[in-house]
Order: sequence, then structure tokens, then C-alpha cells
Amino acid sequence: MIGRFLKIKDDDYKQSFAWLKSRSVPDAETERQVADIINAVNIRGADALLEYTRKFDCPDFRPPFRVSPEAINDALAKIPSADREILRRAADNILAFHREQREKSWFVTRDDGSILGQRVAPVAAAGLYAPGGKNGDTPLVSSLLMNASPAIVAGCPRIVVITPPRRDGNVNDYILAAAAILNIEEIYALGGPWGIAALALGVVGVMEPVDVIAGPGNIYVTTAKRLLHGRVGIDMIAGPSEVLILADDSANPDWIAADMLSQAEHDPLASAICVTDSEKIANETLERVEIRARQLPRKEIALRSLRDWGCVALTRSMDTAINIANYLAPEHLEVCCQSPWDYLPRIKNAGAIFLGHYCPEPVGDYFAGPNHVLPTMGSARFASSLSVQNFCKKTNIIYTPASYLTAHSTDIARLAEIESLRAHALSVRSRSGGD
Repeated sequence: MIGRFLKIKDDDYKQSFAWLKSRSVPDAETERQVADIINAVNIRGADALLEYTRKFDCPDFRPPFRVSPEAINDALAKIPSADREILRRAADNILAFHREQREKSWFVTRDDGSILGQRVAPVAAAGLYAPGGKNGDTPLVSSLLMNASPAIVAGCPRIVVITPPRRDGNVNDYILAAAAILNIEEIYALGGPWGIAALALGVVGVMEPVDVIAGPGNIYVTTAKRLLHGRVGIDMIAGPSEVLILADDSANPDWIAADMLSQAEHDPLASAICVTDSEKIANETLERVEIRARQLPRKEIALRSLRDWGCVALTRSMDTAINIANYLAPEHLEVCCQSPWDYLPRIKNAGAIFLGHYCPEPVGDYFAGPNHVLPTMGSARFASSLSVQNFCKKTNIIYTPASYLTAHSTDIARLAEIESLRAHALSVRSRSGGD
């Protein structure tokens, strides 16, 4: 069932988790295929989009790619009213959280007459990828809420959503309903790396390009974002989902098993790890995972994930368990301990931290408000979750009067001369009575 049961000594935990480093490394063939698709979209435009859409998503797809306003409004009316209200409540929570992230422009005036500042402004256009799931029937509607909310709060004037069409050519009603709740009107039935290329490059007769692209996808979508980074801003290069659960002897093994499976069912490359200092919790968690896995519709995916990338690790102390968490820097970190707040100051690396026995990862995935687009594959050591700042740009502003140059031109010119940039020095001295 679970691929590994590790008993870890205090000083060898890094070596014990070396096997995780090989997870989800894109191969050269994937990169070549995606590069060819991007090139085709760049050269052939709408014809390439139609070719790939018919080949991979809907054999009989007929343009236009843009979803009509009527279809968006109809979708909102079609879904059950109870589901509409759940989407609205989730959207309200997510928007409220991201409003706390807004930054203001600022200026400071110094005694030497200079005025320095930073202007914070939204990008003009944000492009969002909303996965449709298999055949468009398992839409990741939460991803649309999470990716759109910070762009909305940032104040982006134009927000564009692409999502793969179903086999019948239509877009899933829940994706459209979520967009309607967020007042997003520009939606296209486009998926895959060709959709990412359309967002980044623009396609005549279909859409104008955007400035930033956000949203999860498979390895082909992720590779397209990576290859186009620089031509357009992106949220992050995300790998498969992962959870690490810190558990002491107060934890509930059945709940831990459920939490591990909630990650394992995402993807065969997903990783679910429990680290505990209790042998009883470790053994009972292994038992409960096996029992619970049999009940899942996505049992085969979960079992493969647990076999290849699952682990229960037994440590001698919670100190070592915390060291492991900081070393692995997981996307999701659950602290299922009696006093979780006591551990929080010592946790340095995690995309999101879930504290206590009653805060499983899906609380953050769907509803509480913090963003669920998080750094993976150990990148939480230096990266952050998707936020309002991903959709903003900061521009430095400098004003200096004549008196400033009179006072400081010698220093500035000398620094330029140290770098052998004579024209830089002349630029300053020409304004301050120098040569």
C-alpha cells in the first residue's frame, strides 16, 4: 500500500528522503512537443488552435472559441441553487482574504529635496487556466476561484479565462457559473499548451495577449508556461500536489489516513507523507490508509501515488519531525498535534500550514480563503503562494532637484568612472557645472 515505512534517526533524515528528488522531471521529448505547439500557434494562429482542439478535446469543435455571455448566464442558472450559494460563499471568503494583501503606492520626501517612491499598479490583462478534468466532466472550479480572486482584488482591467471544451464542444457549467459569480466575461473554450500559447502570444481574430498567466495544468501546460516565461509573466512552475502531516500521539490515525488519501487521489505523482514520533500512530495510520483506500472511486490513482511517493516516517522526537518538514518544504503542511501553535514559530518552509486536528488541507483548498496555488517540489524554501502581488507591478519613482545634483554629482560620477562608464559620469556632470 504505502511505498515506504521509515524509521529515522536524528542525523540521517536527509538521506532517508533522497528518493523524493526524482519526482516529476519533464523529459526532452515533452519540451520538444510543447515547443512545436507554441510555434504552430505563433505561425498559424486560429487554424492551429482549431487543429489541436479537435485532436485532443472535441473532434467536432466549431468556432468561435469565445463563450457567449448567454452561455455563461445560462450555466449559472443551470447548476443547483445550493451549489450556487456554496460557490458564492467560497468566493466571498477567498476575495476577503486577498483584500488584506493589497499594497499601496508610497512616496517619501528627504531633506536633500529628493522625492522617492514606488507605484503599485495592476497589470493590464491576466490570463487564467481553469482545468476541466477528464473530458471536461471533473472541473477544478476551486482553481478558477483561487486564480481569479487575487487578479480581481489587484484591479486587473481585463481578466481572461481559458478552459478545455468537453467532447460536445461546450464548457462545463460549473466553470462558467464560477466565472459568472466573479463577473468574468471573457472566457474561451481552449485548453492545453495551445491555449497557453494563445494567452501569451495573442491570436488574430481570437484574443489579444495577456501580461500574466496563472493556473494549474498537466505537464504539457506547465511546460508551455515555462517556455513562454519572459514573453509573459507566470504564477509559478508547479509540480504534482503534496502533503506532509506532522502527528504526535494525540492525532487520529483514521483522519491522517483520510488526509493522505486526499492528496494521493489527485495524481499518480502526488506525494503524501506522515511524520510522527509515535509508533502507535504510525502503525495505525498504515492500517487505516489501506482500509480507506478501498472505498475511493479514484482508488487506482491513489494506490499508485501511495506506492511510489507515499511514506510514513517514525522519528525519535518531534524536533526531528520538524527538521524533516523544513527540509522537504512541502506544499501543504498539516500540524496534527496537541499544541500546534507551539510548533508554528519553528516551521520555516511550507506553502501553507494547517494547524490542529480540525483543519485538514481541503479546508484551505476550497473555502477558508488563503490561496491554494502553492509552491511545490521543495520550492517553498524561497517561493510563496499565489497572491495579489502576482498581478501587480511595482514601479520605482525618483525626483531630484538641481540642488541634489550639486550636492551629490561628484559621488555619482565617481561611481560611474569606477565602472568605466564615462558617459554616465558626463550625464551627471553636464547638469552640475562639471565637464
